Amino acid sequence: MSFHSLFAAASEAGLDAAAKAVPAPMFVTACNPLTGAPTGPSHRVDEGACGFAWVKIKGNTPFGRFAKKMGYAKPAYGGGLMIWCPLMTQSIARKEAWGYAFAKVLTEAGIYAYCDSRLD
Repeated sequence: MSFHSLFAAASEAGLDAAAKAVPAPMFVTACNPLTGAPTGPSHRVDEGACGFAWVKIKGNTPFGRFAKKMGYAKPAYGGGLMIWCPLMTQSIARKEAWGYAFAKVLTEAGIYAYCDSRLD
């Protein structure tokens, strides 16, 4: 399988997983910072918590060089490369679902990859 085909398969798996993800809703309430007492109504956010996700890969491999050359990956903090989640959502649940599925396809093809994320 070519690297182009592999990246396309990983992208497709990631998008499919993200579409099927079911984020846990969160409720947001403004509170007094000194007392913690609510100061207004609560609002339901169906897409859950906000955050970011990416897939980390090694940069000194043929696939890493391909991903960087094609503009799919950028240098990651702490070494290696990262492929950012392309989803236009703030839902960390959907972004993580994308990342885990994307990394799984790469791993099954023998490429060291894992999903990483952080809350916003």
